[in-house]
Amino acid sequence: MERVSTPNQHAKFTSGSIVRHVFVMTATASVGLLATFAVDMLNLLYISHLGVPEFTAALGFASTLLFFALSISLGLTVPVTALIGHCLGSGDRQKAAETGGACMVYVGLVTVAFTLAIWPFLGSLLFMLGARGDTLDLARGFLNIVMPSIPLAGLGMCATGILRGVGDARLAMYVTLFSAVAAAILDPIFIFAFDLGLNGAAITTILSRAVMLLIGWYGAHRVHGLVALPARRSLKAAAVPFFEIAVPAILAQFATPVGNAYLLAVLARSGDGAVVGMAVISRLVPFVFVGLFALSGAVGPIFAQNLSAQEHGRILETIRGSLVLSGIYVLVVWTLLAIFAHPIADLFEAEAMAREVILFFCWFVAGTYLFTAAIIVASAAFNNLGRPRLSTLLNWGRSTIGVFPFVSTGAAYYGANGALAGSAIGVALFGIIAIAWCHRVVNQMMGKGLVYPTTALSN
Repeated sequence: MERVSTPNQHAKFTSGSIVRHVFVMTATASVGLLATFAVDMLNLLYISHLGVPEFTAALGFASTLLFFALSISLGLTVPVTALIGHCLGSGDRQKAAETGGACMVYVGLVTVAFTLAIWPFLGSLLFMLGARGDTLDLARGFLNIVMPSIPLAGLGMCATGILRGVGDARLAMYVTLFSAVAAAILDPIFIFAFDLGLNGAAITTILSRAVMLLIGWYGAHRVHGLVALPARRSLKAAAVPFFEIAVPAILAQFATPVGNAYLLAVLARSGDGAVVGMAVISRLVPFVFVGLFALSGAVGPIFAQNLSAQEHGRILETIRGSLVLSGIYVLVVWTLLAIFAHPIADLFEAEAMAREVILFFCWFVAGTYLFTAAIIVASAAFNNLGRPRLSTLLNWGRSTIGVFPFVSTGAAYYGANGALAGSAIGVALFGIIAIAWCHRVVNQMMGKGLVYPTTALSN
């Protein structure tokens, strides 16, 4: 199929209101993420109601390992959205379909390789995390059941990335939403009705991931026709741009846990109460700031399509619109957290130091998520404008330089609250750096014609 020189009707984000595009894409992605977070909490609640502490502990250890698999899958989704958006923005739907098929192949190969690589070492990895005795055996048994579903999850997320790349926000939402609904329905059946306990939760995980893949495949292949069996030439052409984006994106995904681990270690010096308070915060943040977590994947295809369509002004407009919407969102959430800080602490029965940490977060630290939003927007721009290494540098800089010295200094003078304040100052600093850096890169690219830097995809 001959490439056309102007964007066609399939490049949805090259026309219309940028703010509306950002809002719709973010809102629909938030619904799916929120459902997923809620089901994870329900899963833990169901297991805890079995009255066997080892079950709950085993699920916690297993979830820690599965988080790394999730991070890899999330990183692999970034190039999918970017490359599909690039193809559609340049008006080449056939190349988009071939690229979609190639992405499915590469995501499948990487997730299968990862699964086979870590499977023999599950016991050792769980032991390193601190699992012992029956808890270790239970966690390993859970993972032995779940491990084959890692490629299912990766491919399902890849299909979702294709749907976001084409701009089908509603169907992309359905993929994660229906998967979460399936898990919510099947969990109590397999755990309680079939009396399978922890193994029932593992089986439900596999089935819900299968639902994700089926719906995602239906949307990407049957509805939009964007998954074609790739020829060897298409596989080779997509390999370089795919992994040029995927590797830095995966590395960036691992940055945040490093910073969080250091913050938790410093808080632990203030006693168990500070750790409890941080545990509550870590569960509160994904719910109240779900819109920010959805923002990165939501704005990616908007950047990608407008880059390839040479809509220079719309790229800067996307950055500004994303910052405005996320700023309003954070201010609303911060206000609500400040008003209901005491009831939130009461809900988790937090006392003494734990309560103090939670209140300090709600009253002060939550406001600095304005700068977290700036980092998210800049990272999404870098990933989808062909500068993924800058996203990696930004995220690792924020999670190391922006955490270690500020948290340590704050804790030395003001204890647990000082550590949180130090982390907030680090976020603010890197948020300002992120936006300034992002604007500089975009302006430089505009001066050079603002083309996608990876030539392999355009050949």
